Amino acid sequence: MPIDLSAIKAIDVHVHAEVSCHDPEDPVMAQFFDAASAYFKAPRERPKLPEIVEIYREQQIAFCLFTVDAESGLGAKRVSNYEIAEFAARHDDICIPFASIDPHKGKLGAREARDLVENHGVRGFKFHGIAQDISPNDRVAYPIYEVINAYRLPAIFHTGHSGMGTGMRGGGGLRLKYGQPMLVDDVAVDFPDMKIILAHPSWPWVDESLSMALHKTNVFIDLSGWSPRYFPSQLVHYANTQLRGKMLFGSDFPLIHPQKWLDAARQVGFRDEVLPAIMKDNAAALLGLT
Repeated sequence: MPIDLSAIKAIDVHVHAEVSCHDPEDPVMAQFFDAASAYFKAPRERPKLPEIVEIYREQQIAFCLFTVDAESGLGAKRVSNYEIAEFAARHDDICIPFASIDPHKGKLGAREARDLVENHGVRGFKFHGIAQDISPNDRVAYPIYEVINAYRLPAIFHTGHSGMGTGMRGGGGLRLKYGQPMLVDDVAVDFPDMKIILAHPSWPWVDESLSMALHKTNVFIDLSGWSPRYFPSQLVHYANTQLRGKMLFGSDFPLIHPQKWLDAARQVGFRDEVLPAIMKDNAAALLGLT
């Protein structure tokens, strides 16, 4: 059943599936979950897929669901992209499946990407260079990007500071340099049919993301990972003006509850005519739901 836009109030483009319904929580990821929960002051228990969809149905919010494949960078077993795709297919009135493939998997990763799109209904991809220990513009990832570009699908790239690893010894071994938005600019040039979503306000490189979204027709920004109460002033300014069609609602659930994000967003100065676009309309157009 296709998503009925009239029946939902928002589209959350940034929702994490962090534990499998079939496998126990990975012990490597458990250390990062402990630290991230402390940093975000969020509950430690990670909801499984049925709990996530129940929360979003209750809130009348459609959502993009994905894991993060950092098997090479972290040595942690990922949640299966196929598990997420199969779950989303059973809840396709509200859940949009995205996949994550470690860029180090190169051509083999490209085979998986193509299979997920052609045979399992995946509608987009998620990359996290910091967790995956790789620059977004590393050529080893290009075979995967070629598949995404060929199908004109969106890809979310983590940018800015990482809650993952914050407070851990040595940052958990994660290198923040891979979160610099300008590293994605090469990807935007080389794959102009890929719809690139720069995730989060990108602090401390906020202006880089704003510049890229202004310059490149295929670059967008999701506002996840921060409460809107802490958004830099220039982010709100551009959302209200030149980038009003480029900003997307994202929560970063389960670390931030979607309703909590939406409540805060109504208080930070987004214009009345702009907020509906951020909440739903921009994402609906980008995802091909209109």
